[in-house]
Amino acid sequence: MSEVVKLESHDIVGIVTVDSPPVNALSAAVRGGILECVKAAVADPAIKAIVLTCAGRTFIAGADITEFGKPPKPPALNDVLSEIENSPKPVIAAIHGTALGGGLEVALACHYRVATKDAKLGLPEVKLGLLPGAGGTQRLPRAVGPELAVKMIVGGDPIGAAEAHKAGLIEEIVEGPASGGEAFARKVVAEGRPLRKLRDDDSKLAAAKADRSIFTSAVAALTKKSRGLEAPLAAADAVGYAIDLPFDEGLKKEREDFLRLLTSDQSKAQRYAFFAEREASKIAGVPEGTKSRPVQRVAIIGAGTMGGGIAMSFANAGVPVTLIETGEEQLKRGLGIMQKNWEATAARGGIPADAPAKRMALINGVVGLENVRDADLVIEAVFETMAVKKEVFGKLDQFAKPGAVLASNTSYLNIDEIAKQTSRPQDVLGMHFFSPANVMKLCEIVRAEKTAPDALVTAVSIARKIAKVPAVVGVCDGFVGNRMLAQRGKQAEKLLFEGALPQQVDAVVTKFGMPMGPFAMGDLAGLDIGWRSRKDRGIKSEIADALCEAGRFGQKTGKGYYKYEAGSRAPLPDPDVEKLIDETLARLGLKKRVVSDEEILERMMYPMINEGAKILAEGIAARPSDIDVVWLYGYGWPIYRGGPMYWADTVGLKHIADRLAVYAKETSDPSLEPAPLLKKLADEGRTFASLAAGSKAA
Repeated sequence: MSEVVKLESHDIVGIVTVDSPPVNALSAAVRGGILECVKAAVADPAIKAIVLTCAGRTFIAGADITEFGKPPKPPALNDVLSEIENSPKPVIAAIHGTALGGGLEVALACHYRVATKDAKLGLPEVKLGLLPGAGGTQRLPRAVGPELAVKMIVGGDPIGAAEAHKAGLIEEIVEGPASGGEAFARKVVAEGRPLRKLRDDDSKLAAAKADRSIFTSAVAALTKKSRGLEAPLAAADAVGYAIDLPFDEGLKKEREDFLRLLTSDQSKAQRYAFFAEREASKIAGVPEGTKSRPVQRVAIIGAGTMGGGIAMSFANAGVPVTLIETGEEQLKRGLGIMQKNWEATAARGGIPADAPAKRMALINGVVGLENVRDADLVIEAVFETMAVKKEVFGKLDQFAKPGAVLASNTSYLNIDEIAKQTSRPQDVLGMHFFSPANVMKLCEIVRAEKTAPDALVTAVSIARKIAKVPAVVGVCDGFVGNRMLAQRGKQAEKLLFEGALPQQVDAVVTKFGMPMGPFAMGDLAGLDIGWRSRKDRGIKSEIADALCEAGRFGQKTGKGYYKYEAGSRAPLPDPDVEKLIDETLARLGLKKRVVSDEEILERMMYPMINEGAKILAEGIAARPSDIDVVWLYGYGWPIYRGGPMYWADTVGLKHIADRLAVYAKETSDPSLEPAPLLKKLADEGRTFASLAAGSKAA
């Protein structure tokens, strides 16, 4: 028998167990083992029912995606599923952990399914730019109805065992998978239950066949957030085949669509992003086996927008928080906002009705820095000025316990300077959360010069525990994300002085797939913030300063680069802004010209790529994929473009370097000259992906 799949005979029940750590993925060996064991169980006259289960922490958690893009190895998954479905003996899937993707498709081919109460079942292929390719779009609608099937396939989010039981996806919730599956199998045999093949059962499709709006409404709700993505629409079409076509025809069309998506640029980019996120958790330069320090309680200094959002992230994950403020009034305001946010989420059905109270109970709001004493991790989230942060860290020595990790939530400032305020720089690092911190997934972990390896591992580990995507970066102004963003902002502003308008620049950027353009983003953040910063540094920006001098601070005042109607956040082009730009250009003696959309796109994106090359050369990021992770999860870079460095490789580095050289000359802007690393790779015909992982790309 197979090394990764075993068949045991418990008198009348054959137990087929997959044991292929870590997640029992459907590799060729697992597929072959299941096929072999099911055939052997069918051939054994003593066996009357077959249970398919898994060892370890989970049921089959999906396909082996390392096989994607490679020549297929037999047996094909559909051949395995046919063997299961056509078995003359009942086959029961006994699920624990997660049954995802191909794992759930295996379970759907079984005649019955049982699961433990904490099991999760889902078809998340859409998140890799794919759709289920082994009957998932045809069997799941027959198991649960098209409405829930659309939610699971087009949305890609799994459901729990309780919902699966209610919907008819599983027959029973059991204590243990193998024992529960075996007990259920004996019951099936004793009662002489018929083999239930989902392929032959259209009863749950009848309502949608009679009233197609049941299906189309569910699709509309799920695809409205899928701007630019191909897979969700293809997945919706495939669920439609289950309603409109006989099973075998639907299966054939599903497979055709799967193979088309598999070779698409979008799916390649989304699969790259999947691996990039995994890779980002591996910290370059940290000794193998370095363990995380234990974190039982977290202290957060500052209950403002950032501090409150960070506190919510920890409470969401069940981690107790001490939230510290300088005064009762600020503390009360911060706690009140958190309570209100959770209650609003509960009212929408996003979390259980009792969750706000449970999560608030995990947060102990107090006044005074001395309350950090019990915390294993301290995160400072005070005003973004060096003086204030230095003052806080200077006092932490006095109160924080030995070995506590001390983190700053700064988005720009030098962590090495902050660390010097303490006698324990080895414990200091940056944890740059993105706003709103309880929603945004990215956490830039900033490694300072003296940060200890185990402190770094602790930060990465705790970020993952609270469902953040960690990316380890080095110390420089703005780290990775904001340093690159500054180059885009600089070019966006310059384009206004050459004849482009805010709405043209923003339209190009959003058409590319970004959630907002630079000018709408400025209005959202508040133009007065940059204005104050420029005044502090003695810098002028003629157009932006003129807007602020006119009281146009963005959304908060109803006017910025755009105008906003009462109660609306929709940016509307404003003739007054166009007039102000024209007057400024006339005063400065500058001539307007027609700026093409192509030039705008290149000047928005290529300088960021150029800065990314400098970041790699300086060792601020260990891998190009780490830069991509920062942009995918912190700035809304469209996942179907894989991240800025991945996208640059698809465009061609020689083209990017050549265009930057042209713009540097045309605009007399030396900052646009191709970075040495970009030029070197372009001249050698290489890509960013060709750089060795973890190397300092000098």
